Amino acid sequence: MIDSVATRAQPWLLSILRIMGALLLLQHGMQKLIGWPPSPRPMPEFLSMYWFAGVLELAGGALLLVGLFTRPVAFVLAGLMAFAYFIGHAPRGFMPVLNGGNLAILYCFVFLYLSAAGPGPLSVDAARARA
Repeated sequence: MIDSVATRAQPWLLSILRIMGALLLLQHGMQKLIGWPPSPRPMPEFLSMYWFAGVLELAGGALLLVGLFTRPVAFVLAGLMAFAYFIGHAPRGFMPVLNGGNLAILYCFVFLYLSAAGPGPLSVDAARARA
């Protein structure tokens, strides 16, 4: 019985994972590019690497939120998070718990999973496939 409940819930939980991952990533892009929520870091210089990260976080987060082009967007975002880890965190030390890279690694693997698993039923991609 538990297996059948878990099997029925799986696609919906996939959609919830995508939506929550997108909402959390979206905050990072909004903070970098819009300044909300307020951050102690200044706005990034136009066309800097930090600015491009903000654009990908904002645009990619919005696309993932609605579930549009989920697989390619999630794949690009997984790569972004891998770069974020190796460029921004790994130089500060080997252990993610010490170099502050836990979230970048988790995002990377969640987005990599979404690129393989797809968006789930609560998405524009799923609605387009049904039409």
